[in-house]
Amino acid sequence: MSEATFRGGVHPYEGKELSKDLPIKTVMPKGDMVFPMSQHIGAPATPVVEKGDKVLVGQKIGEASGFISANICSSVSGTVKAVEPRMLLNGSKATCVIIENDGEYTGIEGLGEDRDYTKLSNDEIRNIVKEAGIVGMGGAGFPTNVKLTPKEPDKIDYILVNGAECEPYLTSDYRQMLECPEEIIGGLKVILKLFDKAKGVIGIEDNKPDAIEKMKQATQGESRIEVMPLKTKYPQGGERTLISAITGRKIYSAKLPADAGCIVDNISTVIAIYRAVCKQTPLITRVMTLTGDAFKTPINVNVRIGCNHADLVAEGEGFKQEPAKIISGGPMMGFAMFDLNVPVTKTSSSILALTRDEVAENEPTACIRCGRCVQACPGNLVPQKMAQAAMHNDYDTFVKLNGMECYECGSCTYVCPAKRPLTQTFKQARQYVAAQRRKK
Repeated sequence: MSEATFRGGVHPYEGKELSKDLPIKTVMPKGDMVFPMSQHIGAPATPVVEKGDKVLVGQKIGEASGFISANICSSVSGTVKAVEPRMLLNGSKATCVIIENDGEYTGIEGLGEDRDYTKLSNDEIRNIVKEAGIVGMGGAGFPTNVKLTPKEPDKIDYILVNGAECEPYLTSDYRQMLECPEEIIGGLKVILKLFDKAKGVIGIEDNKPDAIEKMKQATQGESRIEVMPLKTKYPQGGERTLISAITGRKIYSAKLPADAGCIVDNISTVIAIYRAVCKQTPLITRVMTLTGDAFKTPINVNVRIGCNHADLVAEGEGFKQEPAKIISGGPMMGFAMFDLNVPVTKTSSSILALTRDEVAENEPTACIRCGRCVQACPGNLVPQKMAQAAMHNDYDTFVKLNGMECYECGSCTYVCPAKRPLTQTFKQARQYVAAQRRKK
């Protein structure tokens, strides 16, 4: 049987050989911890601590301020030094709680203790996920408790676990599939308890055969869980493309996965659900990949949220030469970092340090209308025409061309022989259209 896949997509250099065979190393933080109240889609959390307060590991320091929002919990014990604006990864500023780490890691009552999820009601499970501050850790940052509370839960028939990790260079999800499959299965079983009619499917790209085999071994005897190999192709791990590849169903920007009877969660998110529900541990750590040819030693690290990116570089023994570009995330959907002195958040997936800035080296030229962008687009769009409309500020035409359906996956930009900044153009146009719609 051929592997499941979707229309379009590209095959960029994977780069995973740099770190895929390196076990996850637990790294303890250094210095003060900075916890942004904006680590998710939606309204920022509201600080519930003040300067001088003593806090414990797992204690809530920021409370969700709306339906689409998420709690923030401290990953260390110590004293609140300040509540003030600090710079984030993307260059913006947000209110942050700064905690002086006492190095003792004293936890809240019950932290890490076992809990039997089968004895919990569905509402109790959802509330635990909410209190734990769990969000989509694949990059989106959507509050997980909201995702697990669809309007019509009886119509959910697929729980899809995204183990594709299609973004080049990143290997954190891959390592977690090899090193803690029981936690992944445990988290998926917690979710399945919420949806009696659903089947769990773990989708993994076929360039990870050992992860596929490991997860198949872990799911033996689990009648409601299946491991499905996926064809290796970017962006196989995108929410819409994953749904299309596994179920054959389609969703668009006006719909949610739940409208197609699906709930999609990243590997790290599913592990976080297991730890919150079964181990009474809120979302306070995450696994990241430090990789790229500028690092002396690429590495996968388990870090506490709130630590400094700059401190992590030493774990990879520093840079063998000054990077030409440092990216948070992968090269396709990540963004360039202007400074490493920014905190790790729930959605931080990697530090990618490269000796060449290939984007800066390539000067865009005129479109030759070759159609490669159309062939590559997983959303069945016509990027060339969309770009023309966007560059002329013709947003009505951009919308008519279904520009708001763009994934911003970067496939069109990757294949463009003229090196045109298509994805960046679409991102700006989509932001403008969305802003105008909000005004109405």
